[in-house]
Amino acid sequence: MKVTPQLIKVFFIFPFNVMVVIPGLILWVSSQSDFLTPFNYGFDLVRGIPGGLLIAVGIVIAYSCVSLFTDHGDGTPSPWDPPKNLVIRGIYRHVRNPMMEGVFCVLLGESLLSGSLLIFLWFSFFVAANLLYIPLIEEPKLLSRFGDPYHLYMQNVSRWLPRKHPWKGSNEKN
Repeated sequence: MKVTPQLIKVFFIFPFNVMVVIPGLILWVSSQSDFLTPFNYGFDLVRGIPGGLLIAVGIVIAYSCVSLFTDHGDGTPSPWDPPKNLVIRGIYRHVRNPMMEGVFCVLLGESLLSGSLLIFLWFSFFVAANLLYIPLIEEPKLLSRFGDPYHLYMQNVSRWLPRKHPWKGSNEKN
């Protein structure tokens, strides 16, 4: 994974805003901005450990996905610079939408860590929006752009449930 200015820019424009800026604004507006102070909101290990793990795992997954797009897709996940090459490597051999799953992990982890119902509602809204957006808008665009290779990929790799073993049917090198 090469850290490039393009990678950093894309990561901070989309995932960072969804995972950090919006939840931060939610906490600030709801007067929960100091939720990490251990005694203010009853921070406890029951919420803190799983919340922290979800956040860490989600950040690694999202960042890895963005870097796969910039390193191998000759583009980014952003609409103004979409990948020119179909990326079916790494985690994308197991599941079609790992970046969104990474973002979901972060948002769920933040809702646990903060104990904020409002962040949980933001997480729920974001999940629901993606459950509609991906099959209705994103996947038809990907089919149009990449054709049969993407169709074959769709037939073999689930949108949300990871495969136990990586799919080897891609025309890309391992």
